[in-house]
Amino acid sequence: MPESAFLTPPRASAPAPSGRHRRLGLVVMSLGVSLVVVDATIVGVLLPRIVSDLGLSTSGAEWATSVYSLVFAALLIPFGRAGDLVGRRRMFVLGVSVFAAASLAAALAPGGAALIGARALQGVGASMLMPATLSTVNAVFTGRDRAVAFGVWGSMISGMAALGPLAGGALATGGGWRWAFGVNLPLGAVLIAGALRYMPETRAPAPGGVRREIDWAGGALAALGLGALVWGIIEGQTYGWWAATRPFTAGAFRWPETALSPVPAVLALGAVLIAALVVVERSRAAAGRPVMLDLALFRVPNFRRGNLTSALINVGELGLLFVLPLFLLGVHGTNPLQISLAILPLAVGAFVSGGCAGRLADRRGPHRIVQIGLVLEVAAVLGLALTVSATTGGLGLAPWMLLYGLGLGLTSAQLANVSLADVPPEQSGQASGTQSTARQVGAALGIAAIGTVFATSLGHAMTDRLAGSALSPERRAALAHDLRHSAGTSGRDLHDTPGLAAEAHAADASLAVATRNAALTTAAILALGLGPALRLRPSTDLHREESKR
Repeated sequence: MPESAFLTPPRASAPAPSGRHRRLGLVVMSLGVSLVVVDATIVGVLLPRIVSDLGLSTSGAEWATSVYSLVFAALLIPFGRAGDLVGRRRMFVLGVSVFAAASLAAALAPGGAALIGARALQGVGASMLMPATLSTVNAVFTGRDRAVAFGVWGSMISGMAALGPLAGGALATGGGWRWAFGVNLPLGAVLIAGALRYMPETRAPAPGGVRREIDWAGGALAALGLGALVWGIIEGQTYGWWAATRPFTAGAFRWPETALSPVPAVLALGAVLIAALVVVERSRAAAGRPVMLDLALFRVPNFRRGNLTSALINVGELGLLFVLPLFLLGVHGTNPLQISLAILPLAVGAFVSGGCAGRLADRRGPHRIVQIGLVLEVAAVLGLALTVSATTGGLGLAPWMLLYGLGLGLTSAQLANVSLADVPPEQSGQASGTQSTARQVGAALGIAAIGTVFATSLGHAMTDRLAGSALSPERRAALAHDLRHSAGTSGRDLHDTPGLAAEAHAADASLAVATRNAALTTAAILALGLGPALRLRPSTDLHREESKR
């Protein structure tokens, strides 16, 4: 398909509901996005309570947190394409229904296996729901309304990612983790009713005289390949990136007890499956058959660059949200609610700037707002890295988190707008699923890469600070090992043990060094994102609107 076909999308073919209906539909879709994002981050804070109540093993606890993101990322592209074919509102309602049913199962889970299964089913519902919202916004809103709509949608993505730990902290403090899932039932009912009333139905037009065909091979390869890739990234630090650091079991399956970790094997499998997906999709496209993922979309410059920028932005956000609570907990012994409150400025900044992003985009262009936001993110993370110390608390982090949130709100609010503006509405679902997948892969990479930098720095810094102490070499090595493998939380045990004040202070200083290194790594990754972001250009949709004025 020639590139010119992508640069003049026929947006007039999308339904044109009244302004009030569109605004209320946007509210419904944004609340649906909030459910997905909050449930991606809330369980990590609730996990200690869940482990205690259900008696989860270490492996079970890891699966309870990771299976949601794994299933979610694996199915985004297939369900995004399904929305194009059967209707995006229909897919949204089905996704909310599945998500609500899974939430009820999680709330009533009698044991670890039931909870893990419910979390996996939540991921299925989320993967139906998320691309349906983004593709509907892309198909329905144009011109000035488009920038505002994406501003609301994007600020929900970034702001709710920070509010998830806050909600989890409040529930963990009160002891009612089951309510984190149970509250999704009435919310789901409201969303379904609102979607049926206000959300317009959009879908790809049926080709004249041609029977619709489903690309089952492409869907299976996309799901399995992305699932393997995301699992390998998430679990690399747990099981070892190359050498095995612990046994791996999944139900009755057990990885052979060799020196090799399962992670490189799974990553290699993911790469092979994704390569096979490319071959299959090219072959089907050449034969004129429908495809799960139209690779010609990546010839659209803003779509290609926007996906890369989106992945790198999520590396930063999720990496920071992973590291900073560990720093506060290790140094100050902060409880979950206080940790969440320390991150609240990020959400406030994201909501404020996201709400203003539409008006700013109308004046400067959405691509400029993305670039300005990313510069603010880099500046905020660098400021945090240069000022963090062993005495820094939530108040000291707040200004940098607020600045970071302001930048994140601007970037997230308009990046999807710029990326999808030149994509034909009939392909919005698969394009939206692809961009959501880029975000999820970036989030998994952020936790893996920045978490690895944090843990490695902890071990090295603690070893350096204990080098001149009177402790035996074996004891110094054990303390450094414990600090690294507990992600810094063993520092609180040193504070609570009489006679280990010097070692406790060494742990605090090591946590500050590790947090600084993690923040510098985050800033470097965000700076890489500036490369493709600076090459974003005004969309043809914007050019058309400007020509009418």
